[in-house]
Amino acid sequence: MVRKVVVRKVVIALTVIAVVSLCGSAAALALGAEFAGPGPAVTGNDTGGIFPYSPDVEPIYHQVAGDHCARWGRFAKVTSIHRVYGDYVGFVCYDRPGKIH
Repeated sequence: MVRKVVVRKVVIALTVIAVVSLCGSAAALALGAEFAGPGPAVTGNDTGGIFPYSPDVEPIYHQVAGDHCARWGRFAKVTSIHRVYGDYVGFVCYDRPGKIH
């Protein structure tokens, strides 16, 4: 029961961070910024992306990548995970098994 509460809090925190990050990125792009760079949430597009690793995302990093790729109707595959606080988890998005863009 305690684990579910912790996972729920992490998901809520990541959602809030993602919303704040998206608003900030949109504002930066509207002001003419060419490259917003990686932020505190998922950074990527329809081919994949990265997000910061922390011990709190350990149980849900596959879900975070999957949720990002689902925006384009794709599946996610985590390609690298460096279990160092502040390093990144990398992933790719693909249409069907065996086909990565």
